[in-house]
Formats: sequence, structure tokens, C-alpha cells
Amino acid sequence: MRRTFANRDDLIAYVTQAFPEAGGPVSETVGGRRAALHLLAQLQPHRYGDTRNYLDGAVTRLSPYIRHGVLTLAEVRDHLRSQGYPWSVVEPLVRQLAWRDYWQTLYEQWGEGIWQDREPYKTGWTAADYADELPADVVHGTTGLPCMDSFSQALQTTGYLHNHARLWLAAYLIHWRRVKWQAGAAWFLMHLLDGDPASNNLSWQWVASTFSAKPYYFNQENLARYTHHRWCRSCPHRDNTCPFLGSYEQLHMRLFPHAELPQSSSRLGTRR
Repeated sequence: MRRTFANRDDLIAYVTQAFPEAGGPVSETVGGRRAALHLLAQLQPHRYGDTRNYLDGAVTRLSPYIRHGVLTLAEVRDHLRSQGYPWSVVEPLVRQLAWRDYWQTLYEQWGEGIWQDREPYKTGWTAADYADELPADVVHGTTGLPCMDSFSQALQTTGYLHNHARLWLAAYLIHWRRVKWQAGAAWFLMHLLDGDPASNNLSWQWVASTFSAKPYYFNQENLARYTHHRWCRSCPHRDNTCPFLGSYEQLHMRLFPHAELPQSSSRLGTRR
């Protein structure tokens, strides 16, 4: 196979010809060390910490390069150190690097065990209560929920989803549609350019509650806030038929009728 190309268009044309069965759109993510270093130089850790939960926040977009070994976690950490930022500014980003390192450490120990429930579900349901296959309407982006359909389409056409969107889509599949997290994890790995088995699977387990103390879920208010009402304003379900409408306590009773309401109800649905 060729290894040198005149430009990116030349590379895309070659790959398209060599693998015609792949089809589909080409991601905007540019590969290579040069692109990775350019993004690394553009890091704004103060803005990352303040805005990373918003879909238009100042996220790094470094994960594909870290996933494929173009950049190392240590390189990102050392770059942040070299800029002289105070710890309070870089801590949110370093914490995410630490999570990724933690997942990798567990992957080394468990291997294919990351595909198994590490603990029982804390939802009041057993693993047998969850479906093995993804619903076709989720895969095709035809659920009628503009937010979830948009996330599904973005996943499959761009190979990227903001982390918060990943959590929302995972929670929707597991808790609203009652699908096993393994089905969703495999779907993500099929499409994500930064799809890393350790980070992906153990994050899905965190959402499911098979590797956490309680399930992660969200409500309409949470989604609207961090998307600036992008989908909620025009959603036909926003007023009374939105499945995410209600307080966390109300949603807990609806989704997990056989599970006790956690004592720390004010923290229901919060992120790690």
C-alpha cells in the first residue's frame, strides 16, 4: 500500500479506491503528528475547565491522537506544566487524563473482562431485563427525538461525539430503552475515531451502574442547559411528551421503580 501522498485529498481518493466497500462521508479530523501538535499548542485549559460540559465548549479534540499513539498522556500533561498555569486551571484537564490512564490500567488487568458486567446493575433490574440488540430507530436516527437522532447521526457520519452527548446517548439507550450497555459500547467502537475499548466500555459501565454506585441519567433541564436549548426549542415533545421531562427524583421513580432512591438525591444524574 502507498504511504506517501501529495495532500489529504490524494490520500482520501486512494483510500476510497482501495476500500470502496467502506463508503460514507470522510471525517473532518486530520490525522498525523503535525495536526496533533497543532491542537496541543491551541489548548486553553482555563476555557476547558469552564466550558467543557457544553457541546460548544473548548474541548481539546486530542482523543483520536491519544487513542492511536500519536500523542501520549504524558506529553499533554508535560505541555500543560510547561505553560506555567496554576494547578486550579489545569486540574480539570489533568483529571480527565488521569481517568484515561486509570481505564488503561484496569484494561491491562481485566483484558476481555471489560466486556463483562463488573458489578450487578444498581437499577432494580437484572441483566436479563435488558435487550441484547440496539433498537433500529436509534441506529437509523428515527426515534423522533431530535437530540438523540442528531447524536446517532453525528456518531455515524463524523466519528466523533462530545463526551456529554456520549453520556446522554448511552443513558438513553440503557435506561430509557433498556438495552444492555455492551450493545451500545460495541456500536460506539464501530464508529468513533477515538474509540478506545478501555475508556469506552468502562464509561458505558459507569453509566449503566455496573461499575459505579448508581446509574447515570439526565433530565430535559440538564440537556437543554448544556446544549443552549439547541434541540429543545424546536422539539415537538418538549412540553409534555419529552421522555426526559421531570426532576431527577421523578425520573428515578419512572425508570427504576424497583430500586431505592439514593439518599444523596441532589446529586442524581451528575457526572463523575
